[in-house]
Amino acid sequence: MRISTKTLFETATTQIGTLQSQLSRTQMQLSAQRRLLTAADDPIASARALEVTQSQSMNTQFGTNRQNARASLSLVDQTLMGVVGLIQDVQSLVVDAGNGTYTPTDRAAKATELEGRLTDLLGLANTADGIGGYLFSGYMTTTQPFSQTPTGAQYQGDQGNRSMQVGSARKMGVSENGSAIFEANLTGNGDFQTLAAAANTGSGIISPGAVTDRSKLTGHDYAISFAVTGSPPVTTYDVVDNSATPPSTVVTGAPYQAGASITFDGMSFDIKGDPADGDTFTVQPSQKQSIFETITNLIATLRAPAEGSSGKAALANGLNTASLNLKNSLDNVLTVEASVGARLKELDYLDSSGDDLDIQYTATLGTLQDLDYTKAISLFLQQQMTLQAAQQSFKSVSGLSLFNYLNF
Repeated sequence: MRISTKTLFETATTQIGTLQSQLSRTQMQLSAQRRLLTAADDPIASARALEVTQSQSMNTQFGTNRQNARASLSLVDQTLMGVVGLIQDVQSLVVDAGNGTYTPTDRAAKATELEGRLTDLLGLANTADGIGGYLFSGYMTTTQPFSQTPTGAQYQGDQGNRSMQVGSARKMGVSENGSAIFEANLTGNGDFQTLAAAANTGSGIISPGAVTDRSKLTGHDYAISFAVTGSPPVTTYDVVDNSATPPSTVVTGAPYQAGASITFDGMSFDIKGDPADGDTFTVQPSQKQSIFETITNLIATLRAPAEGSSGKAALANGLNTASLNLKNSLDNVLTVEASVGARLKELDYLDSSGDDLDIQYTATLGTLQDLDYTKAISLFLQQQMTLQAAQQSFKSVSGLSLFNYLNF
């Protein structure tokens, strides 16, 4: 079979070009330290590597989100710790203010100290978040949460809690609104509250009471009215349900005994001291009251005259009410603080899980993309030797010509 010189050169050039291309690809793999240079190298592995890379990028972003969430929740937690300490200070002042030897001047001094505590509490409630907004204003981050009013403070934010995606299946709240922290505090014992009328002239002091039978609770407003008649004087009381239409009498003409339990409609409490004729006490369902209003009312109680048995009774009733409401406020703040702490703990677990996922993604990508150096270097040397052999053989073959043997 005769092969033309042109065909010989074209075939050899094509073969050498193919060998050079193969050698170049292996050299690029070694340089890039990757087995896959293009999707054409392994379409299935390339598609899978793309999915894993995207998942790894999302996992990295979740890690960044968790860092931001931790910073926000840590600031909330630190602020709430300050609120807890401040409420505990106010509770100590309430206990101290009940000292029977205090003069009006002493109580006025305590009231002035409480005004400072109220200002401090407003400062904590209006804490900035460090990025140009406020910590407890809900979604209205640029609006100051609270402004002081004659009766306490008014909330100007909303009920929203900002959240952040901290995992593929976990969206976590990274803030708390001020209303839930400072305003969602139940009065009384959490089911009902007992109050003495401001116009009372006797020395009756009412206890917070407790629920004896929850199934009998009506949620109605009641009034306990005292009457002192006869000689020697006999004190009796009536209990009227003011929520009924028309108001109905629950208890009529019951004899009063100081410290004895007064029980009706699943509630029980006692009244100590000597109520005067016409004195009235109320029993109402617990309502939500802001801690600012509680402290403001406490200040007013300390500034009010406390002379005589009626004045001392009014002071005692006011201090008892404030003490119970402060306890409820403290419990509410501690509940929110516990929730924040639980989320911070969860972030630690999510970080650990995220680190494990990152290791897994890296290992998977290594399996799909990493180069087997031993195999690649062996292949490179083999291809290099093959190319050199092809070049040498082509040189020899291309030198074969009849003209080399003819003498002219």
